[in-house]
Amino acid sequence: MPLTFLRPSTSQAPVVVEFVPTKTWWKEAVVYQIYPVSFFDSNGDGIGDLNGIRTKLDYLKDLGADVLWLSPIYKSPLADMGYDISDYRDIDPRYGTLEDWDALLKGVHDRGMKLMQNLNRMDLVVNHTSDEHDWFVQSKSSKQSPKRDWYVWRPPKFDAAGIRQPPNNWRSVFEGSAWTYDDTTEEYYLHLFDTKQPDLNWENPDVRQAAFDVMQFWIDRGCDGFRMDVINLISKVPGLPDAPITEEGQEYQSGSMFFANGPRVHEFLKDMHLKVLSKKDLITVGETPFTHDASELAAYVLPENKELNMVFHFEVMDLDSPIDGPDTSPLLWKKWKLSKLREIVTRWQQYMREEGFWNAIYIENHDHSRCVSRFGNDSDQWRTISAKMLAILQITQGGTQFVYQGQELGLKNFPKSWGIEEYKDVQSQNYWNKILAQRKAASGGKEVDMSDVLDNFQKKSRDQCRVPMQWDNSKNAGFTTGIPWMRVNEDYETWNAAAEVKDTNSVLAFWKKALKVRKQYDVLIYGDFVDVSNDHPTVFAYKRSIQGSKLLVFMNFGVEEADFKVEGSDKTKLILSNYDDEVPSVKGADFFRLRGYEGRVYQL
Repeated sequence: MPLTFLRPSTSQAPVVVEFVPTKTWWKEAVVYQIYPVSFFDSNGDGIGDLNGIRTKLDYLKDLGADVLWLSPIYKSPLADMGYDISDYRDIDPRYGTLEDWDALLKGVHDRGMKLMQNLNRMDLVVNHTSDEHDWFVQSKSSKQSPKRDWYVWRPPKFDAAGIRQPPNNWRSVFEGSAWTYDDTTEEYYLHLFDTKQPDLNWENPDVRQAAFDVMQFWIDRGCDGFRMDVINLISKVPGLPDAPITEEGQEYQSGSMFFANGPRVHEFLKDMHLKVLSKKDLITVGETPFTHDASELAAYVLPENKELNMVFHFEVMDLDSPIDGPDTSPLLWKKWKLSKLREIVTRWQQYMREEGFWNAIYIENHDHSRCVSRFGNDSDQWRTISAKMLAILQITQGGTQFVYQGQELGLKNFPKSWGIEEYKDVQSQNYWNKILAQRKAASGGKEVDMSDVLDNFQKKSRDQCRVPMQWDNSKNAGFTTGIPWMRVNEDYETWNAAAEVKDTNSVLAFWKKALKVRKQYDVLIYGDFVDVSNDHPTVFAYKRSIQGSKLLVFMNFGVEEADFKVEGSDKTKLILSNYDDEVPSVKGADFFRLRGYEGRVYQL
């Protein structure tokens, strides 16, 4: 809100001082996320690689990308697609070499992607390593190893029958216990994710320094920022107590209240900022799962705290996930409500704006299915229109923009007909195996119906966004000349980048236009945000304004036409629309008639 000051004389009107935001390059940037294994294969081995990315830099520059974010490319056994790192200082040979990385970085910088915004951003995973990392190999070799305390080890518990049990009842994000027993040293190690991803012990100062050294290694090599994977999990509550029973009948329970946003997490991040991040003008964003509380997230971001530039929150991503009941897996689908989407977006757009809180804006990434299938309508009739409308939703919000590979093409989820053998993600496979075992046990070993699980996977699994990029209509969508590591979505023959580059009405063409509009109007980046939807059942409408510049945005999240009134909007200039023309309302100057999935941006 504007600040108001009273003059000494009460006969004079108060002076209103409008909030002036602090501008910086990373707030205005468009970040394009690349999932390297599925982006482009340059050598025909079926796996995307760094040289493949380098061949597509002109495409990315033309789109309007300012920053490239690479999902992990470090050396890894790929138990969790690179998020299980065995060597932080080397490139996995599947993707190339350090020299290939240097060449890619040079190509990015040489193209001058918008002034100072010529950045290559790396995904930093320091909550856990691979069990094949030398640190863990040493740690598990002996209780006397100098690296023993680099990971979280605990002795077993024993039940009344004398049977060995894990140290607590925490459930892994990927199902089962969060603990795995090591026969050599007769203790359990903690892994909040896969068994091959043991958690580092950030209580150990040597671990913290090792992580800082890794960051400095990449900064010295030219990397200009980091996305920090599950960074809010690096501090656990002392004692690692049992989680409360929230899912009756389940052996293991969610323990996130004991490992998310732990007691020392901000101490650790302030130390990181002081020793590493503050030394260079970097872009930093943290991934913060299990956290919806705004004040919790603000502590990572507010400038006065000197930690990170921004964080990813998950409220929009959790809209279609169950939050209570016997199973709250993110792989399960529930119907989402526009009213809740409006409430979430508005709350975060307005939250502590004048104190310096900054949003990371995304509706699709490597951990979530395609947005046109989740929040739009991926039918033949509505796919293009609704994908464009979702682009309007994204680029008209204040915050740094994150676009995931293929989002700019309107790529959709693969079909329900694909069987479980096509799902490669460890999260999908583990959940499938758990439910299959439960149902077979209940049926006495007979064959069971798993079609409902596949239906949920088709809507929600991480596999949906990890299929190979669709470059053209040649074999394997032009992704590879070999056998692709994962099946290509069948619609590539008609839905691909080459076709969209030639089509001025394509989703790709619209994204290019939309990103140009965003960069033209500072109000879309820095302006305030006022919801004017008036609880309309299908319309989301809001106003953005700053320093005399005002815009009106509205979108119809339905297939039927909707008349919508906005007071004082009779004088407007249309600056962006996902339809070629306007349909005037018959109800008057302040009314707008929106067709199915129509979105418009007006200058007031």
